[in-house]
Amino acid sequence: MPSRTTLAATTAALIALAAPMAFAAPVPKPAAAQAAAWDTDRAAAAYTANPGAVTASGSENAASGPGAAADGNGTTRWSSDFTDNAWIRVDLGSVVRVSAVTLDWEAAYGKKYVLEVSRNGTDWTTFYTEDDGTGGSVTAHTYPQEVTGRYVRMRGIQRATPWGYSLYSFKVYGGEPAPASTTRTNLALNHPAYGDFYQHAGNSPAFVTDGGWPAGLKADQSRWSSDWNANRWVGVDLGATSRIETVDLYWEAAYAVDYRVQVSDDNRTWRTVYQPSASEVAARRADVKSPGDAVGRHDTVQLPTPATGRYVRMLGVERRSFYNPAPATAQFGYSLYEFQVWGTGGSANAAYPALPKNPGGAYTTTFFDDFTGSGLDRNKWRVVRTGTEMNPVNGESQAYVDSADNIRTENGALVLQSKYCKGCTRTPAGTFDFTSGRIDTNTKFDFTYGKVSARMKLPVGDGFWPAFWMLGSDVDDPNVSWPGSGETDIMENIGYGDWTSSALHGPGYSADGNIGKQQTYADGGRADQWHTYGVEWAPEGMTFTVDDRVVQTTSRSKLESTRGKWVFDHNQYVILNLALGGAYPAGWNKATSPYWGLPQSSVDRVAQGGVRAEIDWVRVEQKK
Repeated sequence: MPSRTTLAATTAALIALAAPMAFAAPVPKPAAAQAAAWDTDRAAAAYTANPGAVTASGSENAASGPGAAADGNGTTRWSSDFTDNAWIRVDLGSVVRVSAVTLDWEAAYGKKYVLEVSRNGTDWTTFYTEDDGTGGSVTAHTYPQEVTGRYVRMRGIQRATPWGYSLYSFKVYGGEPAPASTTRTNLALNHPAYGDFYQHAGNSPAFVTDGGWPAGLKADQSRWSSDWNANRWVGVDLGATSRIETVDLYWEAAYAVDYRVQVSDDNRTWRTVYQPSASEVAARRADVKSPGDAVGRHDTVQLPTPATGRYVRMLGVERRSFYNPAPATAQFGYSLYEFQVWGTGGSANAAYPALPKNPGGAYTTTFFDDFTGSGLDRNKWRVVRTGTEMNPVNGESQAYVDSADNIRTENGALVLQSKYCKGCTRTPAGTFDFTSGRIDTNTKFDFTYGKVSARMKLPVGDGFWPAFWMLGSDVDDPNVSWPGSGETDIMENIGYGDWTSSALHGPGYSADGNIGKQQTYADGGRADQWHTYGVEWAPEGMTFTVDDRVVQTTSRSKLESTRGKWVFDHNQYVILNLALGGAYPAGWNKATSPYWGLPQSSVDRVAQGGVRAEIDWVRVEQKK
């Protein structure tokens, strides 16, 4: 049967994965496990590249030449000479769409390196940049970049050890895109695939056109998996207007009960050409099993009349239900191994569009507040109330209220202050012992890209949780919600005097699996002193700073290659708040009483007159 192809070196273990594996329910893997799990989750036949097709800048000795990284033996290795500027290159023999590269490092790994592709072996394009490597097995998925070429290389920039770079294996995945055809063929094979929200990088839309699926349709391998929402889609670009006769859908157990097959000329306006009948939907709906017993299905959709279009997609309408365990019912996302489009036409020249770039130019201030007025400027800020604009989250103890006791300007600064009164605060979301303040710019100032900064002084004490952050403006859209909206944590502090954190949250990298860093202050600084926290948000990535010192850099390329969908290409809005207790503080201070994440000593401090965070100013600068 057709299968995912390994174009460069592979290990015998990878070949052995052709046997069906135990069913895994379609739920997200922990973020830290995603990259490591990718290879072992694939049931794919594989072949070994000719070791003679692999070259390098140099080798430590004859026994560790470049061919050792492509010999199918996981115990042999290529080892470069002892220099930072070393490389290894594989010749794939023909131009292919590269879907992923796996590097299995020996102890002498790369701290900084790039992965590059070339059509001619001379002109190279970087598709993955590693600036803080830790060795081990690293898989870089290419979706949604256009990575097409005959040659792929790892070019070292900085070694992690005094030795050279050392790789047990250098594996390249992908395949030749289906060319234009005047005879009936699968026009979708190795073509660009698209979708909306997916679980993580190992389940991106790219997997539905890679030619791989397990014989029993029961394994966690080579599949697209949406997030848990009924209104999700996945589709393919055939490269040119085509005559579409049949669509084959190879589903994992989390299949669509009801769906639409649609075609488009421009990837925007869609025409429905097929939907299951009412009786078919009823039969699929009735097939409810436990995840362990459930299997996928193969739908062959013969269009009543051949359709014409360049783009074809499956739009989910209703998800399958599972007993998990009986008699409870659960639903996951949609999960599709393979999407085949049979007909004539097409073109191998189909390509992913270029990712957006920074437009250049100078920054100008587009939003600023220094809180020198007599009160909060409500033309700039919205006051958020618990039970009205938001519901309780994260197990926090406070209610956000609209009161000068909690939100006010004072001596040219914004003050967010917490208060304590046992059982005194009733809201539509319940009764609370604490009040505090939260404001944001939602509907007042929503924006895309820019430098965002604020000067702040924070309270220190277990469970005090001030934050300066942004949310995607579509967070309240039920078809998006969190974390699909994206969340940018410019500064969070959970009561420790010597450090704060920054983070990004999105599909495949949310909550405890976020992409984040801790920073400690320079020169013995503390959180309860004035500091400036900021982020530069650009199409290519995010750079976080404290007092203009870079503390975290996250590129879009690396995020999508290793974690999940980049969801920071649309409007966000700024948020300032002071929370008390909850999941993040509790994970560190381990307090469980009298409130989760908020010990008695901190409660006493709030009760004695309140705890406050102060903000001197907030600024947004953009390139216009």
